[in-house]
Amino acid sequence: MRAYVVELKITAFKPEYAGKLNFYLAAVDDLVRHPQDEPTVGLLLCKSRHNVVAEYALRDVHTPIGIAEYRLTEALPTG
Repeated sequence: MRAYVVELKITAFKPEYAGKLNFYLAAVDDLVRHPQDEPTVGLLLCKSRHNVVAEYALRDVHTPIGIAEYRLTEALPTG
């Protein structure tokens, strides 16, 4: 496996983000992936996510997509 698609959003997760990322994965699989490679993996980084909304958004998506939250304020020093 060589291909990853990472998308960073500055807002909370929205169901349409999964569809857009699925589109990108299909394009990478068609145009970039080598025949011996596994399917491209997508990672969607959002400011926040609601688990139920994410579950419904990904229910019928058959490509490997993960959704994660990021927290910048915890990584930066105070002041």
